[in-house]
Amino acid sequence: MAAPMLRWCCPGRRFAFARVGCGSCHRRGPPTGSTSNGKRGQSSVAQQPHITAQKPRKGEPEWAAVVGLEIHAQIASNSKLFSGSQVCFAAPPNSLVSFFDASLPGTLPVLNRRCVEAAVMTGLALDCHINRKSLFDRKHYFYADLPAGYQITQQRLPIAVNGSLAYSVYVGRKPSQMVTRTVRVKQIQLEQDSGKSLHDDLRSQTLIDLNRAGIGLLELVLEPDMSCGEEAATAVRELQLILQALGTSQANMAEGQLRVDANISVHRPGEPLGIRTEVKNLNSARFLAKAIDYEIQRQINELENGGEILNETRSFDFKLGCTVPMRDKEGKQDYRFMPEPNLPPLLLYDSGSLPSGADPQQVINIDQLRERLPELPRVTRQRLVQQYGMLPEHSCVLLNEVGLLEFFQNVIKETRAEPKKVTSWVLNTFLGFLKQQNLAVSESPVTPSALAELLDLLDRKAISAPAAKQVFEELWRNEGKTPAQIVAEKKLELLQDPEALEQLCRSTLEAHPDVVGIPAGRGRHAGAVASGRRPPLLLSPCSPAELPDNGWPGFIRDPPINFVSFQLKSRDAIR
Repeated sequence: MAAPMLRWCCPGRRFAFARVGCGSCHRRGPPTGSTSNGKRGQSSVAQQPHITAQKPRKGEPEWAAVVGLEIHAQIASNSKLFSGSQVCFAAPPNSLVSFFDASLPGTLPVLNRRCVEAAVMTGLALDCHINRKSLFDRKHYFYADLPAGYQITQQRLPIAVNGSLAYSVYVGRKPSQMVTRTVRVKQIQLEQDSGKSLHDDLRSQTLIDLNRAGIGLLELVLEPDMSCGEEAATAVRELQLILQALGTSQANMAEGQLRVDANISVHRPGEPLGIRTEVKNLNSARFLAKAIDYEIQRQINELENGGEILNETRSFDFKLGCTVPMRDKEGKQDYRFMPEPNLPPLLLYDSGSLPSGADPQQVINIDQLRERLPELPRVTRQRLVQQYGMLPEHSCVLLNEVGLLEFFQNVIKETRAEPKKVTSWVLNTFLGFLKQQNLAVSESPVTPSALAELLDLLDRKAISAPAAKQVFEELWRNEGKTPAQIVAEKKLELLQDPEALEQLCRSTLEAHPDVVGIPAGRGRHAGAVASGRRPPLLLSPCSPAELPDNGWPGFIRDPPINFVSFQLKSRDAIR
């Protein structure tokens, strides 16, 4: 059968979003096997080790939790999956709706080539098997935001199956205690999004916006290989980075471009898997972790108090920090899946099976897409560690923060400072200021060029480390000034003239006679309190005959060495 017609669509812009804080999971029980219960997302393959959500009663085995995820990622495409309508976030309601999106009679779907390529590239990046032939199906259910009464998806034969997603989590209190875990990817399928319901409680109305109806989605089904909220959040964060690196999805959870449903159950090790609940539409990695951990503890408490777990759909109330019931799932909903009659099978090729004389715009070559794969996040982290000698946890932070890796690389290009010093300044000083003011990297008043210039001044010892911190604070407050200008205005440059240094120390001593004492014997020296403007210098008392009447010692100049000694009568430093 002939392949469906493909529309060409350029990918949208790429953004880098990042950060999910990694933490250690709860204490784990032994690895256990599982049996299939015939429900989607639950596997008959042996599970990974599971957590213990709370300390078990004496003589009872620990509880084990099982977490699987269904993830919907909006494809970065200029137009929708089956129509030419534009994709634009926050457009006026119902301003981007084609006849097909509104399900007018006689309209037919035309498959978007860009969406197919995005699905194939994502499957390749996750080590999936790409099916050379995949099918489209209709999933029937009635809701106002689905005008046709069905959703076009891939239920029987999806575009990619049997992949894996590796992610790193911290298992101890120290950041260096990281382990790599893997969750299996059951399948990746193409499907169209539904519209958006806008509920007006004041008027008791529900309004429908069909701008989102028909937008292309990647549905990724992850096997229940995870066992706590932190693992799930970290896996989703890693998937975000992969999608953004590929350019297949911007994966902005705040804009609904990445939505997660979590399937959660608990059981005693060695026993069959428990009844699962599904927590729907989690659009934040932090809320995902909280919702899963809450639901695990809720189920354990329910079972230990003699209750039972209902097979139901729940939502997460982020204000209360708990999950609440939405609807029960005891009666299996009949979606009446049927083949999509208006779309023939989707056929993919490699270089060896490509038909001779085929139109390049009407066929997709898997080998060509494999060659276009960019450097994936795990490879980037390994390269950063090898190239710059940084710790693995530092490479994770650089990738997890939005735009931070690009900022770091731009600083490296423009400075002569050592990479380790650049890493320290970017991750400690720069990122610390961002966190204090809750700013994104793109909103920073300090540019990579300014930080590179500051590190050059510090590297050639034109300023001291305390002075460099002061210059950075001024850069943060006074956008537009260069580090050199701030150093000159604040007179923060290091003094290299020994006579000027001696005069500075003498004036400091004479200005604070109440706190600077004269050591008695023992060959000790008296000097001045350290200043951010001088290199280290040793000042020694001369013979007793040279002591002035006021008790201050005379001074002779010694060659500068790396020490300044002084004795204070109080704990307060001289201002």
